[in-house]
Amino acid sequence: MKTIEGFQAAKAALSRQAPTWEAPGADERERAVREIINEVRRRGDAALFDYTLRFDSVRLESLEVNKTQITSAYRTVAPDLVSALKLAAERIQSFHTRQRETILGESTGPGLGWLVRPLERVGVHVPGFTAPLPSSLLMTAIPARVAGVKDIILATPPQSDGAVSPVTLVAADIAGIDRIFSVGGAQAIAALAFGTESIPRVDKICGPGNIFVLLAKKMLYGVVGIDGLYGPSEVIIIADETANPEYCAADLLAQAEHDPLASAILITTARSMADRVNRAVGQQLEELSRQSIAAESLDKRGMIAVVASIEEAIELANLYAPEHLCLVVDNAGSYIEQVSSAGCLFVGENSLEVLVDYVAGPSHVLPTEGTARFGSPLNVTDFVKLINLAIMDRSALKELGPAASTIARAEGLDAHARAVEKRLEASD
Repeated sequence: MKTIEGFQAAKAALSRQAPTWEAPGADERERAVREIINEVRRRGDAALFDYTLRFDSVRLESLEVNKTQITSAYRTVAPDLVSALKLAAERIQSFHTRQRETILGESTGPGLGWLVRPLERVGVHVPGFTAPLPSSLLMTAIPARVAGVKDIILATPPQSDGAVSPVTLVAADIAGIDRIFSVGGAQAIAALAFGTESIPRVDKICGPGNIFVLLAKKMLYGVVGIDGLYGPSEVIIIADETANPEYCAADLLAQAEHDPLASAILITTARSMADRVNRAVGQQLEELSRQSIAAESLDKRGMIAVVASIEEAIELANLYAPEHLCLVVDNAGSYIEQVSSAGCLFVGENSLEVLVDYVAGPSHVLPTEGTARFGSPLNVTDFVKLINLAIMDRSALKELGPAASTIARAEGLDAHARAVEKRLEASD
């Protein structure tokens, strides 16, 4: 990994430019996605069957997965994996239930207030990639269910044999998914946004995917609610001389193995720590099954920065606004208040990111590409809407009406003003 010395050099390196997905060739991909969206909107199920054959090399007889297939999936998934998924589900539900009870309170008057209403139907997209992603399914569907969403739809591509991954089916059952459809990619996003003969239209779409899924979500924002536009995984580890270099290296590699575009960054106050972590990364890299992916990630986007103080390191982290931020320093808890921008903050060497990825409880769907400056992790508020409530009497009319009328006339909206003034005249 390259090493950068000094705050200013690190600041220049960590100042983000365009999102990763706005790379050369984006226009061509956007044209392809726009065509897919238009075809699904126009032709519905027929387009989904055609695209599944074209992109997944699978000729489907039906889009929807039946209950028998779900039941059969349990017979092919290892019992210890089923138990692990159930433990994760319990903890995700517990965390988000506490979140709901803390955040989602109503104020129903008299006077002014607000109502909290869950979305009616949510679509969850889970990609196939080279391996199933049951954790992503749990991390999106369970917060929606806790928030009170009545109907949760899963869209996920078939494997080469035409069937949905058994692990995905088991996770969907554990999460309480209502209906499952064997379709993925940009065409699945379009189907969820518009609805087809088989797939019902949803109010919001959540879940990860490749660049085509991301572009489809971007184009359909406004037609349907979208959870976010998520780029490659990223981590910043802030370490001092007390950190364990082997642990730091392992955590950097845990991000780097995701994707060649993943960002694994160490900021340290000790040059000796930079050297030790770099050596450990090289040694551990040799043991990884995804060695080539991790190596490319570290070469393209990996970095070690050496700065003068923890305060400088945190300032750089706030500038970068990483998806994951790890404080592996002496008395780490004392620095929490200085952190202003991160998807998830991990305090101390045992608060490792991998636990939150799978079983700790908070959703691992986190803002990337610097959007932690203004965005939040996926949470129960993503699956509700607030309705403002006004229950006003004549005393409120007399108190507020004249000012409302004055402002309306200043804006040239006479009908607005007269709607108030007629009531004021009647009350006199």
